[in-house]
Amino acid sequence: MAKSSMAAASLLVAFAMTGQALAKVPQSEADRLGRDLTAVGALKAGNADGSIPAYEGGITTPPAGYTPGMHYPNPFAGDAPLFVINAANAEQYKARLTAGQLATLKLYPAHKMKVYQTRRSCSLPERVYEASRRNAATATMTEDQNGLNDALLGVPFPIPNSGVEAIWNHRLRYRGFKFRRFFGSAAVNRDGSFLMFKSQDEGIIHYSGPGLASIGDVADIRQLNNIAISYLNITTAPTRLAGSIILALDTINAKELPRQAWQYNPGTRRVLRAPELAYDNPLFNTDGLATTDQFDVYNGATDRYDFTLKPSEEKYIGYNAYEYVSKQHPYKELLSPNHLNGDLGRYELHRTWVVEAKLKDGARHVYGRRTFYIDEDSWNIAGADLYDVRGQLWRVQDDPIINYYDIPLCSSALEATYDLQSGRYVVFGLKNEEKMLNWNVQDIDPSKFTPDAIRRLGTN
Repeated sequence: MAKSSMAAASLLVAFAMTGQALAKVPQSEADRLGRDLTAVGALKAGNADGSIPAYEGGITTPPAGYTPGMHYPNPFAGDAPLFVINAANAEQYKARLTAGQLATLKLYPAHKMKVYQTRRSCSLPERVYEASRRNAATATMTEDQNGLNDALLGVPFPIPNSGVEAIWNHRLRYRGFKFRRFFGSAAVNRDGSFLMFKSQDEGIIHYSGPGLASIGDVADIRQLNNIAISYLNITTAPTRLAGSIILALDTINAKELPRQAWQYNPGTRRVLRAPELAYDNPLFNTDGLATTDQFDVYNGATDRYDFTLKPSEEKYIGYNAYEYVSKQHPYKELLSPNHLNGDLGRYELHRTWVVEAKLKDGARHVYGRRTFYIDEDSWNIAGADLYDVRGQLWRVQDDPIINYYDIPLCSSALEATYDLQSGRYVVFGLKNEEKMLNWNVQDIDPSKFTPDAIRRLGTN
């Protein structure tokens, strides 16, 4: 083996080994965070050939000219693509493509992936780094792995031992405390025509405050009363659906208390419990092209799958995809037939945690297997391959990441799900033609997140 290959293999093994230490790791392991590992558990070092650089802190200040409320300017607008992957040359790059990416490229000859210089741009507030280091030495799961103990604010398991711990890291990654968004969801037909849904949502991510009503009003996860996120979604278009309201309280220990959800129907003016807002029930405003637990790539309880942590892999994932949120690109330009407009996309080579989810014996779900690719620097699931119960690749998720650098935090620019069987796809989180989201809202009160409150909201 060549020296460079051996070095690359050593780095990959080192990255995989970080996932083999036990949760609630010894202090000697936790002390690696901030040394050879970043505070959230990524390898600081680059790879052997330099195509993945060393981590140097990410974006620490917004680009010149940015002011809060703007659509986020692309800090790397001057970069030129290194190469383009398409159906004709996909086999050449298959080792660094996911199964879903490869299938999509081969199925749609016009599809392409423009690959750029890798920029490890993700960054978080220092208090989140500090909390992540604390969590490494304290956090555990409940016995059924469907709940969390002794973690708060930061990444629960920056040195993960299992696939389900990696999924917990994604579910509770830092996304601020109170947020308000305006976004579109488009179900796109084979010919490029699309049905557009529009929503306003808002919420409190209690775990990330941490807090019930204000940052710091709790100091222990048990004080959150088993609620990780309070979430409210109001559909504003199309007219036939406008005024529909969804309320969800996402719990920390799902066995003790499953997700609590309600829906207000403007036609009947009634609020009803909505236990179907979970698992594989159709996700609202997607025309049946995604399941509820695909929102944010994966959300909700972990009890229906066995999650296995695989060795890390270097993959081309959507990264620094600022053109996907630019107001310079209206939806009709972004949403092309069969796939997003490849000219606007940006892919980079990054190390990913790979988690294989297999449906448990006796459990029910439309997806028999799911493979998740999780960005090492942010714990965002950047993509997923979804297989039906026969083992056939059915849907592919592509969830490109950007740094919302005024906070800072890293999350998806948008979320796309390609249905390879129907030839259609759905995108949610579209922001180009909407008022830009606000990750730092002050006026959201916990009293809004009750069935009575949404009934009053709907009838006003």
